[in-house]
Amino acid sequence: MDSEESDQPFALPITDVLDLHSVPPRDVVEVVQAWLEEVKARNFKALRIVHGRGIGVQREIVRAILSSDPNVNAFADAPAEAGGWGATVVTLR
Repeated sequence: MDSEESDQPFALPITDVLDLHSVPPRDVVEVVQAWLEEVKARNFKALRIVHGRGIGVQREIVRAILSSDPNVNAFADAPAEAGGWGATVVTLR
């Protein structure tokens, strides 16, 4: 694969879970916002965003996005079996 091909975006399947482990921090806002638009268009209501535990930077970015989205009804830490504080569960309106 040449460098031009590797710089091209590719489509990922849209599911009710977004795992941010492979997303560079500089792209988190754009990726989360685009994913939210796609899941809303597909009428998903219960979601989970896996941001990892770390020092909480991605968690705070994700929650700032969710706080400002009028389509978000609620969000909280995921249950322990679904990632605990390393993931956020989201309910859309």
